[in-house]
Amino acid sequence: MANVNGGAIQKAQTEKSAAVKTQRSMKDLIVSMEGQIAKALPSVITPERFTRMVLTAMSTNKDLQLCTPNSFLGAMMQAAQLGVEPNTPLGQAYLIPYKNKGTLECSFQLGYKGLIDLAYRSGEVKDIQAHEVHENDTFEYELGLEPKLKHIPAMKNRGAVIMYYAIFHTKDGGYGFNVMSVDDIQEHARKYSKAYGSSFSPWKSNFDEMAKKTVLKRCLKYAPIKTEFARNISADETIKTTIATDMAEQADETDYIDAEVIEKEEPEVIEEKGRTVDAATGEVLELEAEEQA
Repeated sequence: MANVNGGAIQKAQTEKSAAVKTQRSMKDLIVSMEGQIAKALPSVITPERFTRMVLTAMSTNKDLQLCTPNSFLGAMMQAAQLGVEPNTPLGQAYLIPYKNKGTLECSFQLGYKGLIDLAYRSGEVKDIQAHEVHENDTFEYELGLEPKLKHIPAMKNRGAVIMYYAIFHTKDGGYGFNVMSVDDIQEHARKYSKAYGSSFSPWKSNFDEMAKKTVLKRCLKYAPIKTEFARNISADETIKTTIATDMAEQADETDYIDAEVIEKEEPEVIEEKGRTVDAATGEVLELEAEEQA
């Protein structure tokens, strides 16, 4: 019995040592790429801060640590080149572990606020919004030659969310909108979002934001926005393992037939150095008062 217990302890220690070694090697790779990260990032994000975000995401999600290094670095560089923060409360972007062709890889996914930020950066959008409609709100819309949209939120007791809509106005006076029901959103997500069923997916923790992103993407299909914007949002939900100065030119390597989402039985929230962190996504949910200030 003693030998059996000793063997189990030794096995656990070996596995822990291998995990620590993997984490250390991934950290070394990330740190070694700070020069490339610095070239890609906009001036509002420092390389040190971006690197810290990535390391926090990796350290709080063990499955990200097990992703192939190239896919993790590829997702990281897509976030850097787009100038969006991965796995933070801003909800701009997410690094998500994903089983692709039988191998655990890291998928890059844009968030609702990241999409809005990219639209404004195109320089052609004057205003862009997305809202949820509750069952007791006043909401009317018409399509056709003279499209109309009217939304008056109820002052209280708004009820359940039944629809989402997005609108945009361009600087030259153009506009557009799109409306989707909750059922439409869920059907679209099941059909097109490969990470929809995963506990690591922002669809689980931030359904409202992902729903708004979905209706925004539909709405912006008809906006007269530069080709560069379309290239940027093409990065959404992709796996890329080739690191390049222009990640948008690299092919998506996701196998949409054989790929599987990685499930977690119960998403965990952990406390780390005064921060509340979503263990599934690596997202910092709450900071200490001093750090928030």
